[in-house]
Amino acid sequence: MFSVSRLLLVFCMIAPAAIAYDRITGLPFATRSEVIAQNGMAATSQPLATQVALEVLKKGGNAIDAAIAANAMLGLVEPTGNGIGGDLFAIVWDAETKKLYGLNASGRSPESLTLEHFKQQGMTKIPSHGPLPVSVPGAVDGWFELHGKFGSLPMTEILAPSIDYAKKGFPVSELIAYYMQRSVPILSQFPGFKETYMPNGRAPRKGEVFKNPNLASTYEKIATGGRDAFYKGDIARIIASYMKEQGGFLSEEDLAAHTSDWVEPVSTNYRGYDLWELPPNGQGIAALQILNILEGYDIADMGFGSAEYIHTFVEAKKLAFEDRAKYYADPDFNQIPVDWLISKDYAEKRRKLIDPDRAAKRYDAGINHGDTIYLTTADAQGNMVSLIQSNYRGMGSGMTPTGLGFILQDRGEMFSLKEGHFNQYEPGKRPFHTIIPAFVTRNGKPWLSYGVMGGATQPQMHAQILINLIDFGMNLQEAGDAPRILHSGSSQPTDEVMKDGGYVSLESGIPQLERRKLVQMGHTLTDVSGAFGGYQAIMWDAENKVYYGASESRKDGHAAGY
Repeated sequence: MFSVSRLLLVFCMIAPAAIAYDRITGLPFATRSEVIAQNGMAATSQPLATQVALEVLKKGGNAIDAAIAANAMLGLVEPTGNGIGGDLFAIVWDAETKKLYGLNASGRSPESLTLEHFKQQGMTKIPSHGPLPVSVPGAVDGWFELHGKFGSLPMTEILAPSIDYAKKGFPVSELIAYYMQRSVPILSQFPGFKETYMPNGRAPRKGEVFKNPNLASTYEKIATGGRDAFYKGDIARIIASYMKEQGGFLSEEDLAAHTSDWVEPVSTNYRGYDLWELPPNGQGIAALQILNILEGYDIADMGFGSAEYIHTFVEAKKLAFEDRAKYYADPDFNQIPVDWLISKDYAEKRRKLIDPDRAAKRYDAGINHGDTIYLTTADAQGNMVSLIQSNYRGMGSGMTPTGLGFILQDRGEMFSLKEGHFNQYEPGKRPFHTIIPAFVTRNGKPWLSYGVMGGATQPQMHAQILINLIDFGMNLQEAGDAPRILHSGSSQPTDEVMKDGGYVSLESGIPQLERRKLVQMGHTLTDVSGAFGGYQAIMWDAENKVYYGASESRKDGHAAGY
């Protein structure tokens, strides 16, 4: 039997050149191989959810069925980022019509809650937790809109795996246990939270098997009763009654009146690739604005990780986020100049404001903090789904309706209480949203379905992923693993007002020399832990007729195919 030392000696004798590099890839950051498969692919933020998606595909379901199944599973195994108490957005490539479809399944504010109520309470911003930031949860209606238009398997089969896991339990991962434990001090004060998420008087620890029988029961009612079981049946009555007891405003009428909207995705072309995003009330067009500005530079020549590239990227982000802070809101309440904001002419005007040598300090860029899940699926017929779903602020508002097994979102916190603002609070209005799915086509054909979780991080990372792929020639996994750039309005991710040019956070892997150059250019560097998002992607290789999958190394991400 060979010893380890002898094996190493043999390896050195056979391939001495191979050990001259720290990594097989030759890259200075950790990465791994892409996943490649022919018949179907799923990439989610949790391995069990990925397996559920593949299970549905193998049963004859399509990518839409698999996406719904994975989302339901994530609501169980990753309640720290999503659930049926939250909202949903999706972009679908339909292989039959060879067209992209956009779905806005975000909910609206309660009709009985007015701006005057906040004034009477002396509030200058909407609270982050409790009953006031709760808006109508749109995810379940989103499932049924997707299923009604594209689905193939019955909803009972799609939700069956999650129902089974909710009853029998699943082992909690280290990451999810950490975030659940962080939620306890804030959310355990609200009725229903302890009963649902602290079965032993505390949040589950790594490796412990966690069950959620109440969520299983709720899923069963939805599977057999359809979307009306959630918005017009017993579930709606329980939600409304609970909210009233907590001093909230969300009513049965608000739930019954909810509808999702099919919307036309909007795009810009970046060096021959069309990036598609959903229009506001989300922030997706910020990624389009950033790329439009950067297209005027030779990014590839600057080099990945260089101070010149990072400076240029950050300045482009500041410009886009200035518009984001002013214009992005519910289009039913505002005339939003989307076409102009994402135009090449507008980008050219904005680009001229960038000083190549100095960081600007005059832009009003904000940052919003939340947690989210992103997933993407693809099937043998060529359908692809880009789906994102969230409760906002991790587990949401803390409002945990009795016996239902989930928490309601606190997305209403995103409204402004400043009168005249595009995103000012109004009854029946959708708040500004940070969660955004993305899709890329090339010459009118599908190429990439991807997304990156994490509040205001998302449009910044949408742009960076494409730049890594197109300008720096990285593969799908490398593009997600590469060190990221994050510009925020302040040193604290929860602060909303940019102070003196904001702050730049860089992941490890950016050389110290380049960091020094950035400081000399006027940038303020700060460390931010855990705010760099979570990435999933599926790429279609039309030549070989295979899917490439990639997933996040910063979370529990898992890409798999068959």
